[in-house]
Amino acid sequence: MSSQKVAVVTGGNKGIGYAIVKGLCEKFGGVVYLTARDVSRGEAAVAKLKELGYKPEFHQLDINEQSSITKLKDHLSQKHGGLDLLVNNAAIAFKSDATEPFAEQAEKTIAVNYFSTLRVCETLFPILKNNARVVNLSSSAGHLSRIPSADLRKKLNDPQLTVSKLNKLMEQFVQDAKNNRWQEAGWGNSTYVVSKVGVSALTKVQQRDFDNEKPNRNISVNSVHPGYVDTDMTSHKGPWTIEQGARAPLFLALEAHNLKGAYVWSNATVAQWDSDNAPASF
Repeated sequence: MSSQKVAVVTGGNKGIGYAIVKGLCEKFGGVVYLTARDVSRGEAAVAKLKELGYKPEFHQLDINEQSSITKLKDHLSQKHGGLDLLVNNAAIAFKSDATEPFAEQAEKTIAVNYFSTLRVCETLFPILKNNARVVNLSSSAGHLSRIPSADLRKKLNDPQLTVSKLNKLMEQFVQDAKNNRWQEAGWGNSTYVVSKVGVSALTKVQQRDFDNEKPNRNISVNSVHPGYVDTDMTSHKGPWTIEQGARAPLFLALEAHNLKGAYVWSNATVAQWDSDNAPASF
């Protein structure tokens, strides 16, 4: 069994995830797993990085499939004895001109961006080693101020919030969407916003849980807005390169030794998640 440090990046075959894998290959000093749902795309990305002189490993991972996550967990446990760094990058976003009904967009976006990310966490957290780090990719859309309702903001920022309670809030949004009352309920008009606010809130809950666990493994969980990046998800409208978008996530993965439960902006500084307004810059 290897004693090397081990990192896993979800959704690593393109975009910001690919750039994070590349950055980790340069500076992490351990085994870096590029994971992707599609094996051929994942292997092609690994081959591309190897041509550049890097040596990532590939493992198939579909965050929507529990069996796929379990296979990854078993592999990491058996080969490496656990995991030192988890970067939850995989996500989806419907385009602004998407024709699917809002309720369908809500159900699919919350299912992938929130519940599948949570599924990965709940499966892999037990094998995190002492001093491990978790980086959850959020967004500027994940700032609490993006939720119009003061009551919902209060619930999402409750210091007594649990994963179970947060799950119910995410499920309530989907139900409100199906009942055509999401705006009346104060969720706003973006399924992506709700999903990423959910990820930001989940990060804080997860950190509290790690702080209270016994024995304490000294694990840090932080969320990050990577910036407005030129990717498929932004329809290539973002002005930043994927390498620029990887900077703040890599800061959390490699340098942020004392940050726990923070919401970090694209310039690698801590932003106040529950302030009235998000920072103005990318």
